[in-house]
Amino acid sequence: MNANPRTLGWLNRALNHELSAVQQYQAQSALARLWGETALSDKLHSVVIEQLRHAQLLMEYLIVLGVAPNAGSLLPARLGRTVGQLLLADQQLEIDAVRLYQEALMHANRVRDRDFSDLIQSILTDEKAHLMTLRQMIEERYNHG
Repeated sequence: MNANPRTLGWLNRALNHELSAVQQYQAQSALARLWGETALSDKLHSVVIEQLRHAQLLMEYLIVLGVAPNAGSLLPARLGRTVGQLLLADQQLEIDAVRLYQEALMHANRVRDRDFSDLIQSILTDEKAHLMTLRQMIEERYNHG
C-alpha cells in the first residue's frame, strides 16, 4: 500500500504523543498512589490503558501501510507537587492531543483518506472526552475543596 508521506508523519506524531501520554499518566498514577490518592491513581491507570489502546491502533495502521512505527523521542512526564498541578499538566496534555488530532483530521480530509480520517476521528473523540473529564475534575477540586 502506498501511503502519503504527510499521513505517515501525522501517524508517527500521534504515536509519539500517545506513548508520551502513557508515560505521563503511568508516572502520575504511581505518584498518586504514593500520596495515598488511590482513587485518583486508579483513574489515571485506566487512562493509561486507553492511551495504550490508541498507540496500538496507530501502530497497527502504520504496519498495514507497510511502515515500521517510529515514535521518536518521548516528551518528559509532567508530574506536579500537588494533585491540582498534576491535573493541570494532564489538561495541557489533552489540549495538545485534541489540537494534534484536529490538525491530522484536516489533513486526512484534504487528501481524502477515509480510513485515516475514521481512525483519527475515533481517537479525537476519546481525547475530547478525556479533556472534559479533566476539566470537571479540576473544577471540582478548585470549587469544592
